[in-house]
Amino acid sequence: MTINHSFQLRLFIILLLFAHFANAQTPIQLFNQKDLQGWYAYEEEAGKHVNASELFSVDSDMIRLYGKKAGYLMSEQSFENFKLTVEYRWNTDSTFARKNDKKNSGVMYLVTSDYPDTLWPQGVQFQIKEGATGDFILLQGVTLAIKGKKTEPGKSTVVARFKDATKPIGEWNTLVVTLENGRLKQELNGELVNEGFSPSVSEGRILLQYEGFPIDFRKVEIIKLK
Repeated sequence: MTINHSFQLRLFIILLLFAHFANAQTPIQLFNQKDLQGWYAYEEEAGKHVNASELFSVDSDMIRLYGKKAGYLMSEQSFENFKLTVEYRWNTDSTFARKNDKKNSGVMYLVTSDYPDTLWPQGVQFQIKEGATGDFILLQGVTLAIKGKKTEPGKSTVVARFKDATKPIGEWNTLVVTLENGRLKQELNGELVNEGFSPSVSEGRILLQYEGFPIDFRKVEIIKLK
């Protein structure tokens, strides 16, 4: 092989690696700020709504979750090794009906695709709740290592946050979930609020939970990591 050919081969390999890395770091917008394409909705009485707008809506570039029935939006795509960023705020508009006065919601991830649709599917939840935002909620047998000790599998296992970083009601909050090489981090408004290792599920979908108190989401973005 000539020196010129060797240089061209090395350059080609470098370009391939660069393209792969750049593609892996490109943000995927799971919410296009126009409609609910890429999502389906679920509520217990009628089950799955392929047309998610039958249950929830998009208004002013926001996903608005409200109504009398608890349910969720589920992404059609699954992910492993990712950085998920979600912006949310409690909706204080009095014209939206509330199921109750307890502010409670969540963002789930690693929701396994082979688990049947139910109000609480298998996966991990970033708890969004007054006095508990940032807790891990491990659902339907999912386990996680906390400080070197594996959690006991259960229907709903709570691992409390170790820091409060929420903003006043009505303001936008930014939560970030990062899963990389077995390390799972939950951050809220730039602060690390929870951490664990070696989740028993490594791939799954994203879910936006509605538990009876209106909540808005304006950004749902994910980056695939190597």
